[in-house]
Amino acid sequence: MRFLSETKIDFLGARRFGFIISGALLLAGLISLFLQDGPKLGIDFTGGTKVMVKFDKSVEISSVRDALANVDIDGEPFDFSKSEIKLERDEKGSDLVSVRLPKLPESVEDADEAVISKLYTEFRDNVPDDIIEFKLSSDTIGPKIGSELRGKAILAILSSILMILFYVSIRFQFKFAIGAIAALVHDVLITLGIFSIMDYEISLVIVAAFLTIVGYSLNDTIVVFDRVRENLKRLKQEKYEAIINKSINESLSRTIITSLTTFMVVFILWLTGGEVIRYFAFAMMVGILIGTYSSMFVASPIVVAWHNRFGERKSR
Repeated sequence: MRFLSETKIDFLGARRFGFIISGALLLAGLISLFLQDGPKLGIDFTGGTKVMVKFDKSVEISSVRDALANVDIDGEPFDFSKSEIKLERDEKGSDLVSVRLPKLPESVEDADEAVISKLYTEFRDNVPDDIIEFKLSSDTIGPKIGSELRGKAILAILSSILMILFYVSIRFQFKFAIGAIAALVHDVLITLGIFSIMDYEISLVIVAAFLTIVGYSLNDTIVVFDRVRENLKRLKQEKYEAIINKSINESLSRTIITSLTTFMVVFILWLTGGEVIRYFAFAMMVGILIGTYSSMFVASPIVVAWHNRFGERKSR
């Protein structure tokens, strides 16, 4: 028994509405990226130090900023009050505070330990008795390494897109490759834009999420395209748009079931995961929703537009 049977939705008839939605989401994301001078990169790419500590009792970010206004490092005062500070709460009700320290001169050492010691001293009544339990993590990445990682991340995404273009061109036709790549770029850009609007950092983990989104979106699109190819051979007398619509409807049940089951898994990860997993899961949730939408309202309409513009249908 199929989840959705005998659907006759005119997906291509609604393609203008779909393009408007996509255009609005892309425009909002691009405006946000422009206003913020690009995506908010984490220390993986920019270099710097990120410290995370745990408070047993609630604290205010303003109080943390006040405490970091004067941090002594080897007898020299430093003001970290304008650093990026985030406050989260774990499943046990403890406050988790992360402080992102800027890049400092090489002569300045152990800035992370000085910050941890300062917070531990200033909030003695709010922290665990053992400073080891208070300090959760401290990660430092140099600017050179950050620059290399940024280049490799961009190369990984571009390489995956080019390989997909090559594979789909051989497996199907070039116009299907154009539709698939357009959908993938569409999905990644919208997810990136939403991260910018939400003021979330882009780290190596999020780049991994983007690559996963590329694979997931391609999977949905290939299922539809495979059905299109079968119907092109079987229904040679029907119009091209009618065959595309029929193929999407025949794949709809499978697409929705796959998306729902995958979405439920990443939603649970988002609810119960820690800081790193939570942002990865959020990217995946956005990617699943956008990827399912684009396989029906972006990839296929672009294939039809390419077909109408550059040539007649060719069966394989």
